[in-house]
Amino acid sequence: MAEDDGNRKEFGSIFVVSGGAGASGAQVARTVLAQFKNAHIPVVVVPYVQKPEQIKQTVEQAAADQGTIVHTLVDGRLRHVLLEEARIKNVAAVDLMGPLLSRITHLTGQEPLGQPGLYREIHQAYFERMDAIEFTVAHDDGKKPEDLAQAEIILVGPSRVGKTPLSMYLSVLGWRVANIPLVKEILPPTELFKAQRERIVGLIVDPSQLVAHRELRQQRLGTGRKSAYSDTLHLHQEIEEARTFYKRNGIRSVDVTDKPIEESAEEVIALVTRRTE
Repeated sequence: MAEDDGNRKEFGSIFVVSGGAGASGAQVARTVLAQFKNAHIPVVVVPYVQKPEQIKQTVEQAAADQGTIVHTLVDGRLRHVLLEEARIKNVAAVDLMGPLLSRITHLTGQEPLGQPGLYREIHQAYFERMDAIEFTVAHDDGKKPEDLAQAEIILVGPSRVGKTPLSMYLSVLGWRVANIPLVKEILPPTELFKAQRERIVGLIVDPSQLVAHRELRQQRLGTGRKSAYSDTLHLHQEIEEARTFYKRNGIRSVDVTDKPIEESAEEVIALVTRRTE
């Protein structure tokens, strides 16, 4: 019977040993662990293993921790070393690659290349795009400003100007994007002012279009009454303040009024990929 949350049992770690980044083995380990509600088992990734000494050190750590080794080594020599060291130290070692490599060798009559990280290398563009999307989602609407130095594009602008959808579109193209809202009487994070100006793009939209966007949002939130948030005069002032902010801080801008997102994205990319004049 599974233990209840008040009596959680701790277990030795799972050590994922890989000749590459270890992402595949870690994913398998965490997928399996998700099936065990109260099994709080740490996953330790040991990446880029290329020498027997690295394997011996990891096996010793696993033995001391009473842990389990999961490995995705495609180098037959290193896989043999790991299995032998694990046997000597009495450490359980689960081979995720060996049996399948043997099966494919038998089916095709071909020996495996034995090159770690080959799948990731072939599909590098895909992994880079996934990384960009994950970064962009995590840094939407001013989240984690301490990471702005890692963003390739930083979008700034008033609420409902279109920062989030444009950020997501750019991330699908492979750009790591963060976006920062400009809120009246609230200073943007200090990290924004430290970022390279070439990577920052301010967004501008016609106030009448911004009114429509904000009124629609209020309707969806069930707050339909008039407020400064969607007041036409207030929004004219807000857009002018945004323009002033951009000019004062040397931030180039893109007017997204009535433009398809593809066109706005092209303009943003053009700005960040050319040197400041």
